[in-house]
Amino acid sequence: MQHEADSGAVLAVANLTEYFRDALHGALAHQHVAVEGQTEQYVVNLLTLFARAEHLYAETPKGARLPPLLPLFNAALEAATVEERERALQRLGDISLFVAGFFAPAFARRVVDIDYHIAMGGRAYGTLAHSLKGGRRGVLGRVYGELAAKFQPLVDALGEIAESAHLHTQRDVLRLYEQWLRTGSARARAILARLGVMPTPVALHAH
Repeated sequence: MQHEADSGAVLAVANLTEYFRDALHGALAHQHVAVEGQTEQYVVNLLTLFARAEHLYAETPKGARLPPLLPLFNAALEAATVEERERALQRLGDISLFVAGFFAPAFARRVVDIDYHIAMGGRAYGTLAHSLKGGRRGVLGRVYGELAAKFQPLVDALGEIAESAHLHTQRDVLRLYEQWLRTGSARARAILARLGVMPTPVALHAH
């Protein structure tokens, strides 16, 4: 993998896991988000896995595409076993988190918006947390619970990693403002402030 430094130079990353661990740790600190060590490691493992396209994209007759969320949700509903249901919910949560964090600018060209991914992913992780509450896998259940509770801040942290060298156009500014209005994203508000835009809620006046 490669990433761009602030100077514009392209740096090689020899160890993806170490890169994502450092990048995520810094982004979480910058976003003032605190998560348990197991949760942070889960996200690092997720980023490392999805850095390989074959683990993220689904093959279709038109080529590799990001998997839509509804079929994953339906797979969880229609699963024949508990294990199949849990795998479907995990993939739904994982893809929602990754896509909402790393592909936010692409939502400007999509019918499905970022808040849909946040809602679906948070719900998937929350359902898993409830299913794994107590028992031998209680630790994993707590990880999913924290992922559900802090889904939006984690999306912000992943977005910070993704946009290290991104230049914002006027359309990006509008989309960031819309994202802040819809989700309350602290990251979107901070980026707008850096760009000289001070977001304020839309006031509704009675007539």
